[in-house]
Amino acid sequence: MEKKDELQQNHLPGVFPATKKSGEVYFRASLTYRQKHISLGSYDTATEAHEAYLEGNRIISNKELDFHDYRKSSPLSFEKWISLLNFRDNGIYFGNPIYMGQRLFYYYMSPTHILKFDLDDLFYYSSHKIMQRGNHYFVADYGMQVNIASRYGIKNYAVPGVDFEFLNGDTTDFRRENLEILNTYHGVRRDTHKGKTVYTTRIHLKGNYIVGRYDTETEAAIAYNKAVDILKKNGVAKNFTTNYIEDLSPRAYAEIYSELSISPKIVNYIT
Repeated sequence: MEKKDELQQNHLPGVFPATKKSGEVYFRASLTYRQKHISLGSYDTATEAHEAYLEGNRIISNKELDFHDYRKSSPLSFEKWISLLNFRDNGIYFGNPIYMGQRLFYYYMSPTHILKFDLDDLFYYSSHKIMQRGNHYFVADYGMQVNIASRYGIKNYAVPGVDFEFLNGDTTDFRRENLEILNTYHGVRRDTHKGKTVYTTRIHLKGNYIVGRYDTETEAAIAYNKAVDILKKNGVAKNFTTNYIEDLSPRAYAEIYSELSISPKIVNYIT
């Protein structure tokens, strides 16, 4: 009855009634700024929708407002605040909570949790919403959840501080200049052995086995693949992830493969 009464009231600016499939009435809020129509969300009452419209106009017309002025009681979502602030200040509207800087952009997961990216990534993240699970960030891509770290050469199994690191210590800074890949390949880690920098290959069976230590990362990666082949011939049915070696011809790969020494513990492993 209340909603019917609202529909009979004078039209409120920025408020548009709509009907669900069930026949229930709800209200949409929207505004137009710089000739762009912007949806502000759906609300149960016309009054709530009108309050969202008023706040949206307040954001785009008051240059002194920024994300610090957002309150949980706001009729607009925090994401919408960021989208409107960026449109007001930078002239580009994004549906995702992105705010552009001079040499980077910020992706606001919350008022206190902000990711940083290179401007080269702007198109991608403007069309892919970032989600978080634990310390991992994902986007939905072709119906699958994709770890955003993979865009920067970081494998899903990579360990921060071991396989890669954030050079400035900020784990929310995904600018490429701030990321260093320490270990590119599966099962391979750079370490020091007898005072020399080597690449150690390990493989997990019922515990970790050292496959061998090698002078180059490429050799270590191929050694991992060779260990997988040996174990499969020995009857190990585990689904191993092998390494793909770029910029190496099949012939060069085969020559390195044949010359690599593999630990006897792998060669003689029995299931």
